[in-house]
Amino acid sequence: MLKIWSMKQQQQKNEAASGQSKKKKVTAAQLRVQKDLSELALPATMSTHFPNPDDILNFTLTLQPDEGLYKSGLFTFTFTISQSFPHEPPKVKCKEKIYHPNIDLEGNVCLNILREDWKPVLNLNAVVVGLQFLFLEPNASDPLNKEAANDLMTDRDRFRRNVRTSMGGGTVMKESFDRVIQ
Repeated sequence: MLKIWSMKQQQQKNEAASGQSKKKKVTAAQLRVQKDLSELALPATMSTHFPNPDDILNFTLTLQPDEGLYKSGLFTFTFTISQSFPHEPPKVKCKEKIYHPNIDLEGNVCLNILREDWKPVLNLNAVVVGLQFLFLEPNASDPLNKEAANDLMTDRDRFRRNVRTSMGGGTVMKESFDRVIQ
């Protein structure tokens, strides 16, 4: 044990003498995110992008549903993960302005596991599956966009038309939306 300690001290002296800097410390959050990302099995309709390859705590997820009301849309979500991960959920926002009961006009996402139901045992794959599910089955009972939720509950055909109009970059209820149809 003493030999290892003295080797470590000698290595530090050599690094200091040669001007080498120490390796960056890897945080617990980075280790967990790295593990979660390595276990992520994304379908062909989803992809991740890391604007800064050295920063795995901030990335985007692109989702292109191949079924449901949002089929053929292209949606980008930003993931911002704090150093408290996995004790705190990631912050997820939709970059496009879309007509959805569970995504408000500022891009905030209403998904229970991103708020009160988050537990450290959950991983990034659970969040990705949750986002995918929101596009297959929008949830009108827990809305951020109350007008869209009301449409979904009271007149599903009108909701379907409003989704199509908004995805094409049209206006719904005096609100202009981003064109997301590919």
